[in-house]
Amino acid sequence: MSGGTRAGGPDGRDTGRGPNDRGSNGRGSNGRGKRARVTLREVAEEAGTSQSTASRALAGHGYVADEIREKVRAAAARLGYVPDITARTLKGRSSGLVGLLVSDLRNQFYAQLAAGVEQTLTAAGHQVVLVDDHGDEERAADGARAFVSMRAAGVLLAPVGRAATALLVEHGMPVVEVDRRSGIRGCDAVVIDSERGAHDAVAHLLALGHRRIAVVVDETMWDTGRDRLRGYRAAHRVAGVPLSRRLVLDLGLRLTDPSPGSSSRGCPGREVAAFLDANPDATAVFAANNVVAEAVWQELKRRGSSVPGDCSVVSFDDLTWMRMVEPGLTAVRQPVYEMGARAASLLLERVGGGQGRSRTYTLDPELLTRGSAAPPAA
Repeated sequence: MSGGTRAGGPDGRDTGRGPNDRGSNGRGSNGRGKRARVTLREVAEEAGTSQSTASRALAGHGYVADEIREKVRAAAARLGYVPDITARTLKGRSSGLVGLLVSDLRNQFYAQLAAGVEQTLTAAGHQVVLVDDHGDEERAADGARAFVSMRAAGVLLAPVGRAATALLVEHGMPVVEVDRRSGIRGCDAVVIDSERGAHDAVAHLLALGHRRIAVVVDETMWDTGRDRLRGYRAAHRVAGVPLSRRLVLDLGLRLTDPSPGSSSRGCPGREVAAFLDANPDATAVFAANNVVAEAVWQELKRRGSSVPGDCSVVSFDDLTWMRMVEPGLTAVRQPVYEMGARAASLLLERVGGGQGRSRTYTLDPELLTRGSAAPPAA
């Protein structure tokens, strides 16, 4: 038979379409009912440009006239083009993905941080791959290895150890640490002035007349905890108020795993309860982060203690629940979203070829006074 065979439809009727005919979008089938992958070459042909121009237009790197860029993107959208990251990495180029390692997405702090990172990087044409290491150093190192294997353009992380940062720097990958610093050379950082924030919070309590101010810090292995404890002590020195060691609770010395955000730590409720029992004369508590603040607040409420009548409370971190309780919790607000956005912008500079010595940006916190702090009872 000289004519080609004709394919029948599901009901056996002639569809009028030969086996090599294309669908309405001009794409063929791979034989299993799935649409064949659109190539960059086809996008270039559809847009009437060269393949290299189409590549630059879609990647957002290199010069392409705005009119041509829009034509290429429109052609890619019509054809349903999806970049082949595997092919790109096989050519020795970055995948364009950016890694983000955080300690605990259940903590609103890290959720806000991730939001600032994601919005900034997405606007620049990058996709974010998020890994929650649960505060475990080995998991963080596993995440770092995954980012290296996928040829990520760069990585942002809140370090829980030195291993992940060291591995990434060793592989020549741009790295920006956020909130904490590992001490590894060759990476940038964006942090909060924790010492100033703690100083302002404790100075506020001292100005109200408190002289027995307890402090609960989650750990002092990292600069965040150490700096907040320094700020607590500095405020006392400036006010000329003696310090008492028994008014300091370092949970990192009490718990089996002091890593920031460690899932094995849980809520430090028992340690906080025992600490308050041992210091009944404390008229105020400075909680050095939001997890600690929640434990202190819950324990005082469990006891039926009045806040601030029996005990004033100030937190480092300002989360939504602190504005919803009665009285509202006086807190040190960290510009967490801004910290994520600044870190992402710094990483983009490095990814774009920015050279020079490592930089650390320090952002200022802000004390927000609410009803949980008042002068001590007579």
